[in-house]
Amino acid sequence: MESHNKQQMRKWNKIKGENAWTMFKVMSELVEGFERLNKIGPCVSIFGSARTKANHPDYIKAVQIAQRLIEEGYGIITGGGPGIMEAGNKGATLSNGVSVGLNIDLPFEQGNNSFIDPDKNLNHRYFFVRKVMFVKYAQGFVVMPGGFGTLDELFEVLTLIQTKKISAVPIVLFGEKYWSGLIDWIKNTLIANGKVSEIDLDLFLVTEDIEEAINYINGFYSGDRSKDLRPNYQLD
Repeated sequence: MESHNKQQMRKWNKIKGENAWTMFKVMSELVEGFERLNKIGPCVSIFGSARTKANHPDYIKAVQIAQRLIEEGYGIITGGGPGIMEAGNKGATLSNGVSVGLNIDLPFEQGNNSFIDPDKNLNHRYFFVRKVMFVKYAQGFVVMPGGFGTLDELFEVLTLIQTKKISAVPIVLFGEKYWSGLIDWIKNTLIANGKVSEIDLDLFLVTEDIEEAINYINGFYSGDRSKDLRPNYQLD
C-alpha cells in the first residue's frame, strides 16, 4: 500500500505539471493579444455593466459616447459582452470605427456581442491577462455605471496611475448621481483617514455631459502630450 508521503508527492508533482501548462496558456494569451492589438491605433476603453438593457439611458449614452470618440479619431475597446460593452461596440460600428472586444469566459452574463470587428474579437481565460490588454492599449477610460467588475477595472487603472506603474491617462466617470456615493466615500472615509491624498481626486473627471467627457480626453492629449497616444507601457 502506497505511503501517505508518496501519495502527497504524486499529487504535488501533478499540480506542478498543471502549473507549467497554465504558464504556457497565459503566455499564449498574452502573445496573441499583443500581436493583434499592436495594430489598432489610439483607443479608449468603455467600462460598464453587462446587465444594462438596450433601452436604458446609460446604454444610449454609451452608444453616443462611442460615436463621438470615433469622430475624434479614437477606436473603442470594451469587454466584448452585452450591456454597456455592447453599446460601446455598437457606437463604434455605427460610426465605422475600430471596435475591439476583449471577451472573458464566465458562467453568466458574458458572450461576445455582434458589433465587434471580426479580426479584433479576442477571447480570454484569465481576467488578469484581459486587464493587461485594457490598460496597455487604451489611451483613456470612460467608466459607465456598473458593478463589481466595473469597479475592479476602475480601481486597477487608478492604482496603476497612482503608483506610477503606467503613465497618467484620462479617466471619466460618467453619471454624476451614480458615482456620487463613491466620491463621497473617497472624500469622507479614504481621504479623511489618510488612506489616499486629496490630489488623487484629480485622477478622474465625474460628469453627466458627453461633450465635457470628450473635451477632457482630447484636452489631455493636446500639445506636447499628443506624443503619448501610444501603448501605455512596454514589457521590457
